[in-house]
Amino acid sequence: MASTADIRNGLCIKFNHDIYKIIEFLHVKPGKGPAFVRTKLKSLTTGKVLDNTFSAGHKIDVVRVETHTFQYLYNEGNDYHFMNTESYEQITLSKDVLDAPQFLKEGTNVMVQINTETDMPLSVDMPASIVLEVTYAEPGVKGNTATNATKPATVETGANVNVPLFINEGDKIKIDTATGDYLERVKE
Repeated sequence: MASTADIRNGLCIKFNHDIYKIIEFLHVKPGKGPAFVRTKLKSLTTGKVLDNTFSAGHKIDVVRVETHTFQYLYNEGNDYHFMNTESYEQITLSKDVLDAPQFLKEGTNVMVQINTETDMPLSVDMPASIVLEVTYAEPGVKGNTATNATKPATVETGANVNVPLFINEGDKIKIDTATGDYLERVKE
């Protein structure tokens, strides 16, 4: 058992007969009344996100997890196949367990958290950013805007991303996997 002082991002806990991962937390010490911890929890079975407040000193049940590096191989419909880079063991995960499956490119390494009690995969942590090639983008016309306008573009994985007007087909761009936003153009 742990207390609210041990709460951190990425911690997996048992709560309401389910396993949740802490996405965000904030320790609050108001001037009047007891301290508390405001958290945002994501269910690792359904993917739902809920807000919860724990009073200071509240006991939480921590789930022991191990993190392993897996390489993304391919997908079949809603099933995504990964291979452990150390033991070459393969696992199949459902699309709803993944945070940003639309940005997964074959050969991408991800961190998979596995429950040590049941050996079940709990969550997949994508790299913070990923470099993908633009396969389709409408041509941008110079001089048609005074501000930083964007246009939709399709990347090699099939995902749609809003990019600046100067991005063309064949360009490689860096994308933030958490938000799905364009970060920068990558020169090679």
